[in-house]
Formats: sequence, structure tokens, C-alpha cells
Amino acid sequence: MPIVVGGTGLYLRALLEGLFAGPERSEELRDRLREQAKEKGSYYLHRVLQRFDPNAAAKIHANDIPKIIRAIEVCIAARQPMTEQWQSGREPLTGFEILRIGLDPHRADLYRRIHERVLAMFDAGLVEETERLLGKYGDSARPLQSIGYKQVVQMLKGEFDRDAAVSAVQQAHRNYAKRQMTWFRREPKVFWVRGFGDEPRVLTEAIAAVQSELTLAS
Repeated sequence: MPIVVGGTGLYLRALLEGLFAGPERSEELRDRLREQAKEKGSYYLHRVLQRFDPNAAAKIHANDIPKIIRAIEVCIAARQPMTEQWQSGREPLTGFEILRIGLDPHRADLYRRIHERVLAMFDAGLVEETERLLGKYGDSARPLQSIGYKQVVQMLKGEFDRDAAVSAVQQAHRNYAKRQMTWFRREPKVFWVRGFGDEPRVLTEAIAAVQSELTLAS
């Protein structure tokens, strides 16, 4: 019985529904679009995507520059809206009964855990790790644009102090958690459990859902 665990909705969708065979990446086009994002802002690129593919733009947040750039790139290279390409050439997973179990903790409890985890990351050496990575790869390394690293790089450049960096990382994680919940709310037939995965009641409810699904499938 395969069990897939994680919070990245696109990976789950790729596993269950498959991905379309999109065109190859164009670094030249991506560089131009990144420069436009720097000069005119992410909302400008999002409006460009709306002209190419309104449906894709509706599904991608206006601040998510990497996804916006990829969507524009696909539209231009294929001369076709990306959402039309999504509908063709995908091979969904077959031969399995799928049970989606989603954790739905109270918002205040979720934010409290996010704040505590960020503090633990800083205490565990996030700043020192980022300094080593900066020294080895420079600030253009893509992983250093991810949540946590990005804000610490800004701190090391003197853009704000440690307390402000901690707050910025916490805010970024809260925003990401909101986007995750918005994504998974759109997923079909999710069995939602109120709480966190380390709570005994939540484990009991999840196990009962699996046993019920197995009974129905047998």
C-alpha cells in the first residue's frame, strides 16, 4: 500500500493525473521575463499571462513569479494556452484506489507551530548555513530564493535585522500555508481531519478512514 505524504499539491497532481509534455525551457526568455519582473513587478507579468491564458492566470498567484514565468514560456513556445495543453497528453495513474486525507488544524494553532518552527530553524543555525552557501555559490543560486534562505540573505545584506528576518520568514510560511490550503480545497474527495498528524484523535480518524476504504474496495 503506497503512502504518499507531503504538502506540495503539484507533486500530488502530477502523480495522480500526470503532467503534459511541455516545451523545453528557454533560459533566454526566462532571463528577459525575470528582468521585466524586477523592473515592472510581478503583477505586470501576471497581466501578461492573463492575456495569453486567463485560466492559468486564475490558478497562479500574482506573486508567484517562477510559475508565472514558466506559464508564459509554455504559452509562447507552444503557441497555445497552457491550460489547453494540460488537457492533452497526460497519463493518469491507474490501478489504484486513491484516498486523500487532509489535515485541517485550527488557524491559530497552525500559525503558532509555524512561528515556533521558524525560531527553531534560526536557533539550529539557519543564518550560519546561509552564510556558507552564499560564500560558496553566491546570491544568484536559485535555492537561496526559497523561504527562509531568501530572508536571511536579505538580513546578511543589511536590509533588516535578525528580529525582522524572523518575522519575515514567519510571514512567508503563513502565506505559503494559506496557498497550500487553497490548493487542496480544490482537490476532489479529500477526507479532512481537524488537527495535526501527531494528535492521537487525528491518527484514529485517519486509520478509520483507511480501514473503511479498504473494506469498500474488497
